[in-house]
Amino acid sequence: MNLKALRLLYPELQVTGVEINHDAADESRKAIGSENVVEGSLFEWTGEPSELSFTQGVLIHLNPEMLPTAYERLYAGSSRFILVAEYYSPKPVSVPYRGHNDCLFKRDFAGEMLERYADLSLIDYGFVYRRDPKFPQDDISWFLMKKDVT
Repeated sequence: MNLKALRLLYPELQVTGVEINHDAADESRKAIGSENVVEGSLFEWTGEPSELSFTQGVLIHLNPEMLPTAYERLYAGSSRFILVAEYYSPKPVSVPYRGHNDCLFKRDFAGEMLERYADLSLIDYGFVYRRDPKFPQDDISWFLMKKDVT
């Protein structure tokens, strides 16, 4: 849905989505074209970098031990910008999710990436409120980082 929204704003934008869920991948193919959807895991994807790599609501569901690899995939997938839109907490916490424990985690994902990659800098950030009258989301914080490409 994020790529569909970007395409509505910028019809000529070249997009590629990596989707692990088969049904969601099928829906994505209908929305943005089958050539723009890679069905598989972030951990398996090794495509060419794009100007922006981003994740929304993905990192929160990864076991914290998997985050370094996820960060590497996001970093390698970008030639310039990385956007992380996830639940934020200054200290890592596990939150019960649909009756299960250790399936949803809040933490400072962007901060961890900024510490890991010296050439990243934070250029903007914000919060999207679930009661926003025009563009409601799910109380997520977003962080836009830029690679130093000099």
